[in-house]
Amino acid sequence: MTHKFIQIHNARQHNLKGIDVAIPREQMTVVTGLSGSGKSSLAFDTIYAEGQRRYVESLSVHARQMLAQMPKPDVERIDGLIPTIAIQQRIAYGSPRSTVATTTEIYDFLRLIFARAGTPSCWACGRVITRQRTSEIVDAVLRFPEGTRFLVIAPLAIGEDDSAKDALEHIAKQGFVRARINGETVHLEDAADLELGGLKKIDVIVDRIAAKPDVATRIADSIELALEIGKGRIIISTETSRGQFEDSAYSTSFACPDHPEVTLDELKPRMFSFNSPHGACKKCHGIGTFLDFEESLLVPDPSRALSGGAIAALGSASQRSASIPKIIQKFCDRFEVSPDASYESLSADQKKILLRGDGAGFEGVASFLRQRWEKTDSDSVKERLHGYMSEAPCPECHGQRVAQAARSVRIAGLNIAETCAQSIEQARSFFDELTFDPVLEPVVQPILREIRSRLNFMCEVGVEYLTLDRPSNTLSGGEAQRLRLATQIGSGLSGVCYVLDEPTIGLHQRDSQRLVATLRTLTDLGNTVLIVEHDEEVIAAADHVIDIGPGAGDAGGAVVSEGTLADVLAAEDSLTAQYLSGRRSIETPKKRRAIDPKRTIEISAARANNLKSVDATIPLGCLVCVTGVSGSGKSTLVGDILWRALARSINGSGPRPGLCDGVSNLDLVDRVIEIDQMPLGRTTRSNPATYVGAFDQIRRQYALTREAKIRGYAHARFSFNVVGGRCEDCQGQGVRRIEMHFLPDVYVECATCGGTRYNRETLEVRYRGKNIADVLAMRVEEAASFFENIPKVYQPLRALLDVGLGYVELGQSAATLSGGEAQRTRLAAELGKSAIGHTMYILDEPTTGLHIADVDSLVKVFDRLVDLGHTLLVVEHNLEVIKRADWVIDLGPEGGDAGGSVVAQGTPETIAKSSASYTGRYLAKRLKGGPIIG
Repeated sequence: MTHKFIQIHNARQHNLKGIDVAIPREQMTVVTGLSGSGKSSLAFDTIYAEGQRRYVESLSVHARQMLAQMPKPDVERIDGLIPTIAIQQRIAYGSPRSTVATTTEIYDFLRLIFARAGTPSCWACGRVITRQRTSEIVDAVLRFPEGTRFLVIAPLAIGEDDSAKDALEHIAKQGFVRARINGETVHLEDAADLELGGLKKIDVIVDRIAAKPDVATRIADSIELALEIGKGRIIISTETSRGQFEDSAYSTSFACPDHPEVTLDELKPRMFSFNSPHGACKKCHGIGTFLDFEESLLVPDPSRALSGGAIAALGSASQRSASIPKIIQKFCDRFEVSPDASYESLSADQKKILLRGDGAGFEGVASFLRQRWEKTDSDSVKERLHGYMSEAPCPECHGQRVAQAARSVRIAGLNIAETCAQSIEQARSFFDELTFDPVLEPVVQPILREIRSRLNFMCEVGVEYLTLDRPSNTLSGGEAQRLRLATQIGSGLSGVCYVLDEPTIGLHQRDSQRLVATLRTLTDLGNTVLIVEHDEEVIAAADHVIDIGPGAGDAGGAVVSEGTLADVLAAEDSLTAQYLSGRRSIETPKKRRAIDPKRTIEISAARANNLKSVDATIPLGCLVCVTGVSGSGKSTLVGDILWRALARSINGSGPRPGLCDGVSNLDLVDRVIEIDQMPLGRTTRSNPATYVGAFDQIRRQYALTREAKIRGYAHARFSFNVVGGRCEDCQGQGVRRIEMHFLPDVYVECATCGGTRYNRETLEVRYRGKNIADVLAMRVEEAASFFENIPKVYQPLRALLDVGLGYVELGQSAATLSGGEAQRTRLAAELGKSAIGHTMYILDEPTTGLHIADVDSLVKVFDRLVDLGHTLLVVEHNLEVIKRADWVIDLGPEGGDAGGSVVAQGTPETIAKSSASYTGRYLAKRLKGGPIIG
């Protein structure tokens, strides 16, 4: 009998309390609830994990033996389970070679279409390079009118180690009597008297023929011989008038007849891959950027004398006894410049020579420093010199990643790098309008169909503003997840259960409905969609809602309500229902903080990426929110311009800020802290307790116990990173890695220590009845209560509680934290520090993964930081955060090229009144209060 539901019986995974739920198949179900209530435990750790386990059981005996130690979810049984696919929000990091085009496999199809239908051209003269078969060249000549006089010429290229004289002697020995040198026809017997100098090109006259019906065989033989001598290149020079000839060049390979150095191999897909040595730029090896010394960093104070340390990386005279660096002295002596001259007094050419060399013996400061940087074994020297360097586009490929040959192949005027530089929306229009010669249509249509469908799906999930060459490690977790979602839609699978983790992350409210329509596409294909989500638009659109709670951690793990949206909203003890129905709400401030015009950072004419000469005001001592539709330019304005400018102003080094006229009043900020969503660590050793500094104090507390003193245990004994107290079988990790070869590595609990990380002797030391492993297994809220009387432990744990992470275990691997949890852990670490001077905190969507009740707690933490006199700059779409801000900058009006302008800036009330602001339309309703849904 066909199951209409996926039925879970007595699920006890993690904090789930033996729950029973029924998930309707071929419908969209949303699992919601407080952060840490057990949503992911149900969706991912139970349903998805069991689906994967059953798949493994279908593998061969050999594979099952290797995977035998994989744990089974703690659930009595699951009926009606279908194949499961998880699409999780993971922050992308790692190889800079990965791009949007490569991760979505569009780049594979682009390589194929450029190899099959691209038109190569000469990169020296721009001439289209074609190749003809020998028979085609012969046929072209045979069509000449009878009596036409022409020459069959073989262009002969002279090698670097060869001389023109030797080449002429060689062709003379082969029986040829005439050659064309510098456009003049000469007899080879007279060539010995010519001044040949450095001549590297000679045209051998193979034959002189007049077109007649009986010379067809002679013409064919002469052309074949010329092609052999010219290595696939030939010139047919036709007489146009008495003694005047006109050349027509032909080639049987992809080579420019006028530039013999310009040759291409047969066009193959690998030629267009920047991840292959066959296609990658030789200078940057396919990365597209080049780490080089930057003038503004090398010369921070141009008014200083050359001998007085103008080139900061070389040091001043006082740092080097009484002498100036030799390379500076060499420059001054060679180019007659006084060592006492300031850098700014040099001419532009002198500055260029000083830094980059003259190409005639003087290497330049940048080349000198690069040699030191590459050859030194000293980490301190490398680190110091690295501070004077920044990434710049590769000087050879100009950021296009691929080699010159690949860049010379074009379709509709664009090469493969220029095609990828388009946004997804632009690329869709480009390929929709693309047409080919009828001969090529059967070849390119299957490729075009794949490219167009993938681009369409990516537009449907709301990432049309991304460029195809956007590095994957710059994507947010939501963008990366939506790209994977688009790939899954394109696969056309049916009968699958898709499990998604907050697909609306980073998505503006305007685009939520479009995402819902995309998810509906999956259910229409006969799939089941299970979503862990807090967004009200997705919850309202669900066929079935499961509310997990009522609290987090041990206070959660139960089904608070289940059914339709109306059923959930009617639940009295559901926090979700209370906020969505308006029975509880995050209050709008009755009074905004005053803006001091003298304490503002001004960004002038920002033009980086898609920004269109944006002027923005950032008031200090306030909660400032930068918002706008996805792709409108928020990250560019805040990350690429403001943060980089602040980092350079405060630290004296760092990445170059994006293009703008200037950022003023940077001296008003003493410290800038960027709190992003990148993982805290990639190993199982890092955890929240170590990151916020609580674990060091906990270890010291254990070292003070009577038992530890008797045994002589210092605080290092209680570290799972140090030999002595840790379990040596797993080296303090609590798990052992099993290499799966053709499958991802599997981590299983250490059989010796049972996952505690420590050896038996260490675990015998107890504080208030708990050993060190028991403490690591505590949730933050439990540990905060346990150590309430020890301020140095309690304070950092209190900070974790304040940012809504009370449900997280102290020893939970940082690698398992979501992007939002990692960001809030960083925020908690900052809360536990004593800030010196005025600090600007920059956060990127801190509400990621938060229930609205948790957002309520988070904004109170924001207020606490601002009330201490600091500035909080938040990139955010969440309306609850926006309405609490003192100042809002709304970018748009659209994403990509249609964005990049300031639609409105001011208080939330100002934004709500702007008719051009999409954010304002949604914010106006939220400022009025009332139910969020309904």
